[in-house]
Amino acid sequence: MNKKDIRKINDKELADFLLSVGEKTFRVKQINEWLWKKGIRDFDSMKNLPKKLIDEMKSKFSFEALKVGEVLKSTDGTVKFSFITIDKKITEGVLIPSGTRRTACISSQVGCPLACSFCATGQSGFERNLSFTEIFDEVSILQEYSIANDGTSLSNIVIMGMGEPMLNLEETIKMIDIVTSPNYWGMSPKRITLSTAGIIKGIYKLADLNMGVELAVSLHCAIQDQRLELMPAAFANPLGQLSDALKYYNKKTDQRITIEYVLLKNVNDKIEHAMALAQFCKSFPVKVNIIEYNAFSGLGFEKSTKDSLFKFEEFLSSKNIVVNVRKSRGEDIMAACGQLAAKNKKFNA
Repeated sequence: MNKKDIRKINDKELADFLLSVGEKTFRVKQINEWLWKKGIRDFDSMKNLPKKLIDEMKSKFSFEALKVGEVLKSTDGTVKFSFITIDKKITEGVLIPSGTRRTACISSQVGCPLACSFCATGQSGFERNLSFTEIFDEVSILQEYSIANDGTSLSNIVIMGMGEPMLNLEETIKMIDIVTSPNYWGMSPKRITLSTAGIIKGIYKLADLNMGVELAVSLHCAIQDQRLELMPAAFANPLGQLSDALKYYNKKTDQRITIEYVLLKNVNDKIEHAMALAQFCKSFPVKVNIIEYNAFSGLGFEKSTKDSLFKFEEFLSSKNIVVNVRKSRGEDIMAACGQLAAKNKKFNA
């Protein structure tokens, strides 16, 4: 008989278990604090519990936590982690230091099903969704590393790693609920950004939940036929319907939407593309993050020239659009946007 993961039972199940082994139910709170506030990943770390109770939990439940495979540090301070799941799958997360900020870029899936043509992650294939406990472990591990190395806690979480979080929204939301709970981490939802390639159903659902998290949309082209060539998911999520969904999101949440736009040489970096993007952005308050392309061998795309980037940015600014050019971080360790591919499958749990 397979044991149930201790972190996937509810409080009633946990209380019933405690009573069945002669323990008091006040220990539900103690155990939850170990699991979610302190983020431990094994039974023996629950230091204030009796050994007999720990042994009882081991016999009854499993603890399906992520393990760390490889840790790579970039020359710019960015740190990439390979995470190993209980079933030997590999996913990746990145810790990005910037001044006093420490941002955890985490994954929601093992691989990605969207197959965007310019993205290494999209070309690596899709294996499965991550559970909320695995997504939480990513955050917790990066938090531990950040505190251990420079005494600084995470300031932000961006769900922009491997996978499409809108296709694993239920588990992603469970993780967000934990880290924003005042009983556990108490992080402000405004410090969490969920990034999507424009999955319309997910945007409507997130709007109705009105959780307060930031929404980023990876657009990359505002001309439907050309966007479809870059992003096959655009077929089921066309620009017109995506625009309607973003209007709805803004109306429900009163939040500005971030548009992410990777600039690709001679593909989506002309003035005609800037004009189409400016038109798309008219319908709701936005800021646009222009991302310099991070090359990956074999995909056939190149970074736009500095001149093209300047003209693209200048045009958007002339239309009173807030524009930021995001500098690549961790490119030397394949940790930059679009480079996560979890090729290091040599690690074992």
